[in-house]
Amino acid sequence: MKIDPVSLRLFLAVSELGTIAAAAEREHITASAVSKRVSDLEDALSTQLLERSNKGIVLTPAGIALQGLSRNIVNDLDNVATMMQDYASGTRGLVRIYANVSSIAQFLPNDLHGFIEKYPDVQVQLHEHISTAILRGVSENEADVGCFADLGKAPHGLLILPYREDDLVVVVPRHHPLASRKKLTTPDLLDHYMIGLQTGSYINLQLSRLASEHGKPVKFRMQVNSYDAVCLMVESKMGIGILPERLARRYSRILGVRMIALDAPWSHRKLNLCVRSYEGLPVAARQLVDHLCPSAQVLAADAGAIRAHS
Repeated sequence: MKIDPVSLRLFLAVSELGTIAAAAEREHITASAVSKRVSDLEDALSTQLLERSNKGIVLTPAGIALQGLSRNIVNDLDNVATMMQDYASGTRGLVRIYANVSSIAQFLPNDLHGFIEKYPDVQVQLHEHISTAILRGVSENEADVGCFADLGKAPHGLLILPYREDDLVVVVPRHHPLASRKKLTTPDLLDHYMIGLQTGSYINLQLSRLASEHGKPVKFRMQVNSYDAVCLMVESKMGIGILPERLARRYSRILGVRMIALDAPWSHRKLNLCVRSYEGLPVAARQLVDHLCPSAQVLAADAGAIRAHS
């Protein structure tokens, strides 16, 4: 059985975009050619991959399984091409980064600017995700490098490297009942409506876990996708929020919110990097990891020695 990588790439495009027409437009090929490729792939594998209708396509169980396998194969082929370009030019490449909102809002802009100045021909693709999705994405080869908040555990097989640290604080409207307090604990927050980030974020997970320990639910008024949205909702007296101190200081100068220290062990966070393998990274991705974590090579070697002797 011969499986054409081009057919896998087109199948993956269809599965990601939901229609053959959208896949054809993105891949610059006719819709009939895409449909023929997918049909030939189904014939070669002797199984149906898509259920087709006027509304689009739905993956069959076999199609769902092939989607994950195809992504790994296509990404591996892309990495081969990128590494060959690196060997040819010495500095060209593509780096795929998954990062949480805290890393993007606080540290990555300056760090990536410094990296691009040093390697102007390296293309960086940055996508925002919650920390759990970042770890999964790097494990499944959807990204080369992840920047995430330390959740206390990570999938087996990932190399974890230190990146930055930050402290979380509470922001409240200036005339809120809590506004006169200098410090707040987790229980202090549970009686008030909260403006949370998206489900599964580090802050939401910590709040939900500690609320469960105290026998109280978290009173999320709403959940938003950015820290500026959190602060705008807080300013409008919709609730209180939690965000990194350096961002809270910035927002407290321009919005009607007050920053209060959060007295909780989980308020001090480690932001880490994760990769599948330091040695297996494309050249450009390894250069970025070295830029973000200067001790990465030494730490990777130490981790390799520990694995070798375990």
